[in-house]
Amino acid sequence: MSVPQQSPSLDVLGGVSIVIPVFNEEEAIAATIEQINGIFADTSQVYELIIVNDGSTDNTAHILKKQTNISLFEHPVNRGYGAALKTGIVHAKYDLIVITDADGTYPNERLPDLIALAERFDMVVGSRTGENVTYSNIRKIPKFFLVGFAQWIAKQKIPDLNSGMRVFKKEIAQEFIHILPDTFSFTTTITLAMLTNNYIVHYEPIDYFHRVGNSKIKPIRDTLRFFKLIFRTGIYFAPIRIFVPIASLFFLGFLVSFSVDLFIRQDLTEATLILFVAATQIGMFSLLADMVDKRLS
Repeated sequence: MSVPQQSPSLDVLGGVSIVIPVFNEEEAIAATIEQINGIFADTSQVYELIIVNDGSTDNTAHILKKQTNISLFEHPVNRGYGAALKTGIVHAKYDLIVITDADGTYPNERLPDLIALAERFDMVVGSRTGENVTYSNIRKIPKFFLVGFAQWIAKQKIPDLNSGMRVFKKEIAQEFIHILPDTFSFTTTITLAMLTNNYIVHYEPIDYFHRVGNSKIKPIRDTLRFFKLIFRTGIYFAPIRIFVPIASLFFLGFLVSFSVDLFIRQDLTEATLILFVAATQIGMFSLLADMVDKRLS
């Protein structure tokens, strides 16, 4: 007779540090802190709740100073979502980091489930692919291309590229902290950094709700920033995936130009030579970059 497998208990993993970046969240932060403390009061999980006030200009700072059972860190000026997370990670006293938002969009009652799963994975992402997901249609179009580009670099499916609810090991975050940006692209970058370095990432479907208060996301500006960050991260961790297609385009241009020179102009032009040299140099550069990346891994 087989014995049914039990789900891993939360205290198997030891303590966890829950990091919440906060910027002008006076409408939601007190309720979020109360909710999270209430969730973990019913478990045996050892935890600390780290709140990083990222230069809020509303009543957030005053509300936070009245809170108990939190570790509060404050940036004198707004430095960005990623910068706030990095401050929390650096000051965390436990080996497992949990991040979530203060605006009520993420189902924080699912945090114990994600923590339990983290025993078997390097990172667990709360993937906004559950049954109840409220997501702006304006953001779906650029997100489609953004995720497609990221999946091409990582060579695997990414159900949710930049979810702000996830659990990961502190030591892995510190390994990449020098390239993690201070902006909203923090989550995008750490996702690609882990996937391109063969860490095991699990995506757990969760719900996603309308936020309390006004969104800090600027769709056009932040989409361009995300593409820039994905491109940079791709160069850093998967240079061949970035440079070989570019070299191939130049080589294709060389073939077309050479064919025109050979059959029509009957003369070898400078444009053909430039295209050939460019294709060769970019191809060689991609190989050298890949060798450097492998040596440093």
